[in-house]
Amino acid sequence: MQTAPQSSLDLPGIKKLRSGKVREVYDLGETLLFIATDRISAFDVILPDPIPKKGAVLNQLSAFWFNRFGKIDNHFVTADFDRFPKSLRPFREQLAGRSMIVRKTKPLPVECVVRGYLAGSGWKEYQQSQSVCGIKLPAGLKQASKLPEPIFTPATKAETGHDENIDMARCAQILGDELAERVKKLSLEIYSGGRDHAAQRGIIVADTKFEFGKIDNELLLIDEVLTPDSSRFWPANEYAEGQSPPSFDKQFVRDYLETLDWDKKPPGPQLPGDVIARTAAKYVEAFEKLTGEKLKV
Repeated sequence: MQTAPQSSLDLPGIKKLRSGKVREVYDLGETLLFIATDRISAFDVILPDPIPKKGAVLNQLSAFWFNRFGKIDNHFVTADFDRFPKSLRPFREQLAGRSMIVRKTKPLPVECVVRGYLAGSGWKEYQQSQSVCGIKLPAGLKQASKLPEPIFTPATKAETGHDENIDMARCAQILGDELAERVKKLSLEIYSGGRDHAAQRGIIVADTKFEFGKIDNELLLIDEVLTPDSSRFWPANEYAEGQSPPSFDKQFVRDYLETLDWDKKPPGPQLPGDVIARTAAKYVEAFEKLTGEKLKV
């Protein structure tokens, strides 16, 4: 497998569908090839320096959760490169460990966010209205407070910029009442299962987002699941109510960028070596704690 950080791909003869901030998607006919690069974005800007092993963490951790939540219908087919189509064999060095094959679905136009703790945009909203996405919460909660129970706080997907938080009524308008209730129930169920597993491994899942798609009338969990890019993971032994705990993600990158005179518009600034190394180490640590396995790189 590749050891150098990978921010771009070259797969001649394989049809590319789209490039996201991190992921490349290729069309294999009946299925899709998802590839997680080592690109990193902050404040919605892709930065020039990749984070080594990040793509492998995102890919292998999603595969771990898809297998663990196998009873919940999902789009995952395989992440085992030896089971990939022969047409992909020449690209082993670029693909092994950081890619998976998935079924084609029509993604729902709503992000399914679950919050177990008060952080990020939820904390900002609570300070103004004592509610999050229309859900009234008890008075007196602090930053990083554990909520009485996890809440479902959907958001609309934005092509550019930030997603917009919406309430359940708006979610039902977009998806229909029955489908909105189904994704809410599934999101809370998957979050609870992930939270309980992570707690045994010393990690708090403060919040996360899921995506769902449909094949005909079949509803499937898609995209990535409970990764450091889609979730807020906190080390349980450093958690304290009233302050923002350290997290297993791009915190070192954000903290560094906040010290710069940068307008948060492209192009992004280059990152110092120590910020890159510490961020990479956090991603790998999250993977190994959650799975009990060594990252395959």
